[in-house]
Amino acid sequence: MTTSLTYLVTGGAGFIGSHLTDALLAQGHTVVVLDDLSTGDRGNLAAAWPDPRLRFVRGSVLDARLVDELTARCDAVVHLAAAVGVRRVVEQPLRSFATNVRGTEHVIEAAHRHGRRLLLASTAEIYGKNSAGPVAETADRILGQTTVARWSYATAKAVDEILALGHHREHGLPVTVARLFNTVGPRQSAANGMVLPRLAAQAVAGQPLTVYGDGTQRRCFTYVTDVVDALLRLLAHPGADGEVFNVGSAEETTIADLAGLLVERSGSASPLRFVPYEEVYADGHGFEDAARRVPDTRKLRELTGWTPRADLLDIVDAALLDAGGGTPGPVTAPSASPAVPARV
Repeated sequence: MTTSLTYLVTGGAGFIGSHLTDALLAQGHTVVVLDDLSTGDRGNLAAAWPDPRLRFVRGSVLDARLVDELTARCDAVVHLAAAVGVRRVVEQPLRSFATNVRGTEHVIEAAHRHGRRLLLASTAEIYGKNSAGPVAETADRILGQTTVARWSYATAKAVDEILALGHHREHGLPVTVARLFNTVGPRQSAANGMVLPRLAAQAVAGQPLTVYGDGTQRRCFTYVTDVVDALLRLLAHPGADGEVFNVGSAEETTIADLAGLLVERSGSASPLRFVPYEEVYADGHGFEDAARRVPDTRKLRELTGWTPRADLLDIVDAALLDAGGGTPGPVTAPSASPAVPARV
């Protein structure tokens, strides 16, 4: 029988955080959500509100005292709060960098102070312009110039990882780092440059699908329930402590092909419209794209048995349904996630 724990989920009203909150509650745990609602939304927790084991705290990870108080009352911490989205990072690089580094530092220090287990969400942006693939966790990071704001996010998350892993090595902090690749699904907003919900909404509305750049960028999309399944497996496995894991699908597509598939599956007559980056991101200042992002998830698979169950067609159909389209074909349900044991 699984022991009921209390989890602090920072960014728990966000896209991924709200799905993780739902899953933890479904397993019988208590969840304290800390979110400043800068990108999160109370509506994302609509299904969870009736559960008395949910506590919502509106506040920021930049508030060190609040983070410390909440961490002291919980058994483990999942840190998802971050300044996210390409547009936000490009247009507000200083604020994004400060939020991601200072906020994470507060969470790590509180987890260390109170002896709490920590799962830190990182990102595929860590790899920068490394377009080799699939990239393993040991792959080199290749970043552009500091004058390009896009790479400030990758740098901030690298600092986050260094702080977390340093606390593990020097102080024994039980921490796991999960590098998330492109995650999609219900509750993801088209704001801040999220490509799939934006293109799906345009297809359903019969509008031109705006593809940034030449559309040859290659990405792998993973359904959010599969990502949550991976996070739960990492929380459950003692072998994950002190380790870094890629989390993502290995099914590649170009953005142009993704747009074409959305048009085909929606039955839309929408054309594709290719838009130069300089027209999207303030004359292109601060933006540089990565040609390819494909994860090697062998390490995660060998430790936990995780594989994503939703394929690209499932994901596209679900995105169209979420955007108001009538496309059939529900996403394959994720495999049953292991219960999170009392590893505190």
